[in-house]
Amino acid sequence: MSDFLQKYQEGQVILIDKPKGWTSFDVVNKLRYALKVKKLGHAGTLDPLATGLLILCSGKLTKKIDEYQAKEKEYVGEMVLGKTTPSYDSETEPNEIFSTAHINDAMVLNAVAGFVGEISQVPPMYSAIKKDGKRLYEIARQGKTVAIEPRKVTVFAFEIVEIALPTIKFRVVCSKGTYIRSLVHDFGKALKSGGYMSQLRRTRIGESSIDNAHTIAQFLELIDQN
Repeated sequence: MSDFLQKYQEGQVILIDKPKGWTSFDVVNKLRYALKVKKLGHAGTLDPLATGLLILCSGKLTKKIDEYQAKEKEYVGEMVLGKTTPSYDSETEPNEIFSTAHINDAMVLNAVAGFVGEISQVPPMYSAIKKDGKRLYEIARQGKTVAIEPRKVTVFAFEIVEIALPTIKFRVVCSKGTYIRSLVHDFGKALKSGGYMSQLRRTRIGESSIDNAHTIAQFLELIDQN
């Protein structure tokens, strides 16, 4: 075994720019095989439709996964007003249509204040949270719904980057456990309309930035070179 692979067997932190369409577990499985490591885990799930920073820990550094998961996270994304979807994003087709004729830029900017600080939110039915031993998304895909308890999360910053109604681009810095899809869904309600998340990219976890991450192809090439 090369010194490079040995290093990852012992323990390393890997920053990956997750592509759209991959689950977080897809990335772990791909790199576990490529690095020939037994212990490899990720520190915070990204939905398949989301892109951006995924932190992986190998070997003895898997003990640090909880520490990374607890750090604040930064996202940039896009929402579409006037429609809702069951998954709160573009994974599912719109199920309700609302008017956006009454919404102007000032209303959008004024609504932001209600979503900064400690807030209560209900996670989406299409999420990996378990209820009675089943993942919520498994229940949702059977066409069923269950009661989900609201949870307290903290939004440190919610910035509107661009308004081109019905599309809004935004940036969010938040605590562990925050669902940006739920934030968008609730934001649409606050504007007396609807909303779903059309794009999401995680740009930072704690001090770790997407600027220092490898794409999967780049990281596989690095393995091949060593």
